[in-house]
Amino acid sequence: MPIVFRYVFRQAASALLLILASLGGIVWIALALKQLNVVTSQGQDGWLLLKMTTLALPNLLAIIAPFAMLIAIIHTLNRLNGDSELIVLTASGATSWTVARPLIALALLVTIAVGFVNHIGMPWSLRLLREYIVQVRTDLLTQVIQPGRFSTAETGLTFHIRERTANGDLRGLIIQDTRDPENSQAYLAELGQIVKQDDGVFLVMSDGHILRRDKNGDAAQIIEFQRYAINLAALDDGEPTKIDYKPRERYLDELINPAPDDTAYHAQVGLFRAELHERFANPLYPIAFVLIALAAVGQAQSTRQNRVDGVVFGFVAAAGCRLAGLAVNNLVALDPVFVPLLYAIPIVASIVSMVLIVRNARPRAGPSRFEAVRDGLASALQFIRIMPMTKLSLMRRQPAEPSSSRSR
Repeated sequence: MPIVFRYVFRQAASALLLILASLGGIVWIALALKQLNVVTSQGQDGWLLLKMTTLALPNLLAIIAPFAMLIAIIHTLNRLNGDSELIVLTASGATSWTVARPLIALALLVTIAVGFVNHIGMPWSLRLLREYIVQVRTDLLTQVIQPGRFSTAETGLTFHIRERTANGDLRGLIIQDTRDPENSQAYLAELGQIVKQDDGVFLVMSDGHILRRDKNGDAAQIIEFQRYAINLAALDDGEPTKIDYKPRERYLDELINPAPDDTAYHAQVGLFRAELHERFANPLYPIAFVLIALAAVGQAQSTRQNRVDGVVFGFVAAAGCRLAGLAVNNLVALDPVFVPLLYAIPIVASIVSMVLIVRNARPRAGPSRFEAVRDGLASALQFIRIMPMTKLSLMRRQPAEPSSSRSR
């Protein structure tokens, strides 16, 4: 039935786009409010704020898209049931897979999109976002920061200069970095210069000291230097020449075959392993969510039947599977033995949902066991609820006992 295929696909796709746009807009507003200090306190324009917040979206859309798919499918199936369209299709001889095919086709498109974002879109956007952050720090040092005033580039990172010369050199430079609670450090230099090269932007300091203090409260370590360079893109690690990209900022080939001298990989092997397998496991959830929704609310029901239980069950089951996947992803970072479980969760959920779809499609002579148990519990609760009222009514109808005769 190509007409039915196009109709169901169009209904689900329009709902998906609307829900995805709504959720993406909410996430974008939250990111914009978080980065508002880029405009208010760091002298940047609104266009840079728009670019930075937009580049942070792909990192979150990979998780939001399967849930948007779930909500759209449940809404579409519930609407088809509410308008009795599923009943008409069933009466005309259509099976459950008649409605399932366009929904699964839409889920495959979402799977391809999520895979593209995981392997290409997210690393590209995060790397470009890092470049904009470096630009903000560079502009803060060269243009925005005022001599004699303390300026904060981000929480825990503060800059101060005594004066700025005509050629852009920074005199009396102080940098306080307390972002790492394990180790706080401060840089004091008589002269600071911004140097741009092909491999990054560097702050070159001359004639200064580095003060480092750990959380144990030991005496501060004082290191004197004549010339010291800091890569503004990797200011956390103080790496002078090389940027150590985080696992989410790396492309697939960099996760599978890292360089032998990659210090970040050797220091965080578990995080690299978890990120690699999460990128392959995450695209399985749109298909699993569609099958869960079909098993929960994909059967034709009359308007007199309660469909709320199926909607709630489908959403809770899908959300539970995704939360379990995120929890297992953390375990994968600790031990590779949990890697098969990361893929087993969406695959098992899909298989169980398909079994339920096939079983629900078979005609039954009476209610299922689940429905019988549910109806029995409802009857028991109704009986318990009306017992006190029945007892009170019987007491009111009972005639009063005759009073005893007076003794003469």
